Amino acid sequence: AGRGVLMRLAAAGLGPSQITAVLLTHLHSDHLTDLNDVITTRWITSFPATPLIVLGPPGTANVVDHLMSMLRADISYRIHHHDDLTDPPVVHVTECVAGMTFEFEDVTVTVGETDHKPVEPSIGFRVDYEGVGVVLAGDTVPCEGLDNLCAGADALVHTAIRSDIVAMIPLQRMQDILDYHSSVEQAAQTAQRAGVGTLVLTHYVPAFAAGEGQDWRDLAATEFGGRIELGDDLHRVSVTSAAV
Repeated sequence: AGRGVLMRLAAAGLGPSQITAVLLTHLHSDHLTDLNDVITTRWITSFPATPLIVLGPPGTANVVDHLMSMLRADISYRIHHHDDLTDPPVVHVTECVAGMTFEFEDVTVTVGETDHKPVEPSIGFRVDYEGVGVVLAGDTVPCEGLDNLCAGADALVHTAIRSDIVAMIPLQRMQDILDYHSSVEQAAQTAQRAGVGTLVLTHYVPAFAAGEGQDWRDLAATEFGGRIELGDDLHRVSVTSAAV
């Protein structure tokens, strides 16, 4: 539920009423800043409105409680304006720890532990559907929990930074991010250890212009022998089971 998530969803041809659940890997603002928009816009565009499921690490319920408090005036305005809106949005929060699993019709979501300290705890998710498993790592350094989550998966979606570039930026605040994000090479090593067929890089630091990024792909290829995708917004990746 990061920046502009509903606008990107619309560009993909989907609406907020089609959202069943939101998965939060950790509670950094850039990963949840538009959760309030998801809650309210989904509520007013669903007929009837159904509860939104939010899965996240411990602390998520507190975040949602504060968001609902912040939205109190907006919710009141809409209820008073629309006769068919009689109740506020309902959000069901589950605070997750490693090993928990959830079933959404044919989709299974499994939670694993990651390492983004001092952001603690942080988690990753594995989504399995029709025999295909995709891991969403979130922000993390290489760790046993992520390796366990990736075991037997078919694809890994992993945030990555160019540590070689960031290391040359003469700002301590930028230097600080080196110790709690995976470099491109480290993300590729995680994918290689897991034996996944596809690595999707995302959440680039520093960002690069559209159509660029071949150097990121080349770096990943030094550590990973499978398919490497640059996960720009709206980029679609087809994943098949490695067992096929």
